[in-house]
Amino acid sequence: MELTLLDKLSGTLANAATVTLGTGLGLLLRGRLPERMARIMVQGVGLTTLFIGFSMAGALGKAKGGAVDGVVLGLIALVLGGLLGEWWRLEEALEGIGEKIKQAVRGGGSFTEGFVAASLLFCVGPMTLLGSLQNGLTGDPSLLLLKATLDGLSAIALTSSFGIGVGFSVLVILGYQGGIALLAGTLSQVLPDPAQDPRVLLVTGVGGLMVLGVGINLLGLTKVRVGSFLPALLLAPLVWALAEWLS
Repeated sequence: MELTLLDKLSGTLANAATVTLGTGLGLLLRGRLPERMARIMVQGVGLTTLFIGFSMAGALGKAKGGAVDGVVLGLIALVLGGLLGEWWRLEEALEGIGEKIKQAVRGGGSFTEGFVAASLLFCVGPMTLLGSLQNGLTGDPSLLLLKATLDGLSAIALTSSFGIGVGFSVLVILGYQGGIALLAGTLSQVLPDPAQDPRVLLVTGVGGLMVLGVGINLLGLTKVRVGSFLPALLLAPLVWALAEWLS
């Protein structure tokens, strides 16, 4: 039976709904929670984000390309991607988008920070890619429903600290995650087994390192320019293909 548009996008729509609900709950709590409680919630999300990042980064160990270890391939993709991102000033571009939305809705001072952090946290990860492929190919939204639950809980904590900017990450979720689901038919010809494909594993590992950067930022340990590393997700499969060709 041919899948309908709603079948392919069911998980993405659920994800957008939980983030919206989480943002609403976070806004309700924001003025009622002492700063120390809001801070501890964000720190909890930050620690969990670090765990997720470490778990994802472990995929690099399975993403060997030719004779080159996946960790080395991930490092090359991350450094080259970071250099490209700095050249293109992607971090500033993301902040600019956040600022424009902030001005349009008259958001608070932490609007942009919340928008960027939430967009990266919710859209960089294996469940985004694999879940969207699964939903788009088979109509099964199970992975995205799990992701939606995690994102909704994270949205509560992030919104209680950063404000309504977190909720506007829904636009990124709908565009990016929904786009992958709709293109799944085409991608399936290239990735017959996404969960084991070394290109996906390499992207997952590189994405995990970026998620670690988000966690570090949430904990306030330093400022990692995670947005500048975004090109690494596109470069990772190319780096793998080059390693295979040179072997």
